[in-house]
Amino acid sequence: MENIQHSHVEVKGLKLHVAEIGSGQNAVVFLHGFPEIWYTWRHQMIAVANAGYRAIAFDFRGYGLSEHPAEAEKANLLDLVDDILGIVDSLSISKPVLVGKDFGAIPAYVVAALHPDKVTSVITLGVPFMLPGPAAVENLPKGSYVIKWQEPGKAEEDFGRFDVKSIIRNIYTLFSGSEIPVAGDNQEIMDLYNPSTPLPPWFSEKDLTTYASLYEKSGFRFALQVPYRTLGVDSGIRDPNVTVPALLIMGDKDYVLKTSGMKDYIRSGALKHFVPDLDIIYISEGSHFVHEQFPEKVNHFIIEFLNKQRT
Repeated sequence: MENIQHSHVEVKGLKLHVAEIGSGQNAVVFLHGFPEIWYTWRHQMIAVANAGYRAIAFDFRGYGLSEHPAEAEKANLLDLVDDILGIVDSLSISKPVLVGKDFGAIPAYVVAALHPDKVTSVITLGVPFMLPGPAAVENLPKGSYVIKWQEPGKAEEDFGRFDVKSIIRNIYTLFSGSEIPVAGDNQEIMDLYNPSTPLPPWFSEKDLTTYASLYEKSGFRFALQVPYRTLGVDSGIRDPNVTVPALLIMGDKDYVLKTSGMKDYIRSGALKHFVPDLDIIYISEGSHFVHEQFPEKVNHFIIEFLNKQRT
């Protein structure tokens, strides 16, 4: 960890925080989800760098040590595409592999679909190919966290009952389960957390403190806007086609698989309509945070895939 270098890169007037380790022409750019940050990729960055790649992870705008846009309420998921392209250009990276987790998968695939000349391949964890739009939210239970967090003010009020560290603890614990966090009619998502539930064994108090320190700087304002409050907004992208090689890594116990239609979408072959050159790997007992839960397994699959692209 001490060999990871930190800097800031300016993209469209915003200073974005970048973490980097390794060197060479073959670069891997890691894209976090929520409630994550660049630090979520700590295991993968070191493994990839040791395998001879240049590993880069950054905080999306409004997250962690990156600056917020002036009008966060006008931001959407496609703004994150600008973050990726801006980072790649500023660091003089030629055709990286993009690795996206959770909502980070969405801009990764958009870049690959709209700018195939800019990427070598795409790896995603926990979320398959999907675009922002009504279809992304239409089958979700009304009490699911995605729906609950869409109403301005509600999540802020819910989160406001706790300090930042407790919020991260609560979300990490809830989202490590195999069921979608769904609140009842008179509940909010934080009400689902049982204080007697310990942190997952693969997530230490040190990890929690690191996450909390970064979210104390950024807060949750932008995170609630992007992705949650803009996930259902039509992207305007029609007939997307991802022609580059891709890999999807899913934990068998990932609650995302319980989303209506998701398991069938992945396993029926419908997903390959959009991403024809796709490999899918399931990790037994893996949760939504499979890359932190089973880092050695995930690292093996990522590096194996990277080496295939390099050869």
